[in-house]
Amino acid sequence: MSAKINILYVDDEVHNLQAFKATFRREYNVYIAESGKEALKIFDNQPLDIILTDQRMPEMTGIEFLEEVQKINPEPMRILITGYSDINAVIDAINKGQVYRYLNKPWQEAELRATIESAYEVFRLRRENKELIMKLERANEQLEFLLRQRLLS
Repeated sequence: MSAKINILYVDDEVHNLQAFKATFRREYNVYIAESGKEALKIFDNQPLDIILTDQRMPEMTGIEFLEEVQKINPEPMRILITGYSDINAVIDAINKGQVYRYLNKPWQEAELRATIESAYEVFRLRRENKELIMKLERANEQLEFLLRQRLLS
């Protein structure tokens, strides 16, 4: 992996943000935000690969934040982290925010690292697939043009 993964972590608990940044800042480009509103500003200004968010936050829940993200750019992988076992939140996260994975708080470093790496692999493959489809479409257009030229000759 040549370039660092760009990760945004959103949580209203500052100590969680600090722990995440201290743990992962050497491996990844880590952006942190204490609210969905603050996170949306970062999302608008930084290319992100992975977004992790707490579910229960004031003003905007994690799912509401992920729904907004989905409208702006559905490409980054989305991971929901929460300390509450709320099955409805999990279902909403999957259905509305199209969440890649759901993790419980407190997160375990090894599990979170493995989840980030797995999410990035999916992100990378989707992006690569999109690029290959665009190349294939261009090649098809060129072939169709050449075929038309031969038929007209």
